Amino acid sequence: MEPEVLTECLSIAQQAPIAGAFADGFRWLVIRDQHLKNQLAGMIRAAGEKSQAKYGHLAPPRTLASGRYPLDMLERIPVYVLLPCLSGRPAGGNAVLSAFYGSVYPALWSLQLALRSRGLGSSIVGYHLAEHESDVAKLLGIPDGVTQVSLLAVGYTTTTTFSPGARPPVQEITYYDHWGKTG
Repeated sequence: MEPEVLTECLSIAQQAPIAGAFADGFRWLVIRDQHLKNQLAGMIRAAGEKSQAKYGHLAPPRTLASGRYPLDMLERIPVYVLLPCLSGRPAGGNAVLSAFYGSVYPALWSLQLALRSRGLGSSIVGYHLAEHESDVAKLLGIPDGVTQVSLLAVGYTTTTTFSPGARPPVQEITYYDHWGKTG
């Protein structure tokens, strides 16, 4: 993968809305080294398989298989983006957590859209956060007090034909003015 393409996509994602208090502590960590990716793959796979064994019965078979595929391909992924890393660990109520994580996911989504527009696919593979966050921090030299929010696997897609995901019709899950009131 060309570094310039990834840098351009990260520059676009950096323009996502972010709570001002978190702007200075926002960092991306791009992992390209194959040895590091192999070590990450082991931790991600172990946690992912455990998660699928525990929660797999809740997902339709197609969704479960779709989630399994990245686990089988982890060592072949060209680039991982640990994203974003934010200084600090949120403490407090929902408002603090909302601002903290709400400053991350717009950037994540912006990155995914920028990647897609350049023929790159991405998948969130942050399974390691459940059991191996400190191991990954040690492996990658992430300082104490920095929160890893998600991990994105990035690579070129094998097709340019994409179809909508299996989701309920928006009319069934959208309420107006009061909970449960559709249309």
